[in-house]
Amino acid sequence: MNLDIKHIANSCVCCNSININSSPAILMPFISHRVFNWIPIKIRAKWKLRTLEKGMCYSICNSLLCRDCGLIFLDLRFTDYEMRKLYDNYRGEEYSQLREKYEPGYLKRNCLLNDEIEYKNFIEKFLRPFLDLPINILDWGGADGKNSPFKRLRKKLHVFDISDKQVIKAAKSITKLQALKNNYNLIVCSNVLEHLPYPANLLDEIKKFMKKKTILYIEVPYEDLMEKYKNNRALEKKRHWHEHINFFSKKSLFKLIKLKNLKLIKFKTLSTKVTGRSVKLFQIACKLS
Repeated sequence: MNLDIKHIANSCVCCNSININSSPAILMPFISHRVFNWIPIKIRAKWKLRTLEKGMCYSICNSLLCRDCGLIFLDLRFTDYEMRKLYDNYRGEEYSQLREKYEPGYLKRNCLLNDEIEYKNFIEKFLRPFLDLPINILDWGGADGKNSPFKRLRKKLHVFDISDKQVIKAAKSITKLQALKNNYNLIVCSNVLEHLPYPANLLDEIKKFMKKKTILYIEVPYEDLMEKYKNNRALEKKRHWHEHINFFSKKSLFKLIKLKNLKLIKFKTLSTKVTGRSVKLFQIACKLS
């Protein structure tokens, strides 16, 4: 069952439940500016707006909580056009300068984010028991390919990504049509689903590239907010939205996998470091049912 495409969500994008709670929030100014050209503005006394209070005006939105699976997500669901505006030349010059304007210090952090991840060996250890050699990989949303696993064991690395970044020499940038002509025993979807308006639809698409023995590796953040607080308390705490528009619970991921008729073969919560900060990640290995 496919989820309906809506610009404003009124059902869960993981399990399709309509059992939803809502709480007001703010769309971060970098996102509102880059995607919609909605620029924050200061309401001033000289405007003589009798019923509006003075102060900064930001773009409003809603945080939504699925009471059935625990997913917390932004009500705005970006269109394909809006996603391209946000992620075109991702972390490139124009992107980074605009973000630095709203978030001073981002340029320094961006330099660290462009470094190779430090926990690739944990990904390989998680997946290796399920893979035969040679390992042919399709990294879906893999940017330039430098974070793709199994550098020493893979025969083929293809990268599909909407950002159009230049890939490393060991990889090949590929279109969906080209990918359909290849056989992959590993498809990587790492730190992608938290950015997407309809993650269930992406899994439907990825399944077209899977064979009987293909392993799909999914990795998403286990956000601090989801670990520290539960349900409505977490919803009340989620007052702003940035690039991550889906905050997953373990239950929401399991329901999403089941909804898409995928077979879960391994799940783990990984504690590691990213750019020197301690983080937790959900790791999932699954295959076609």
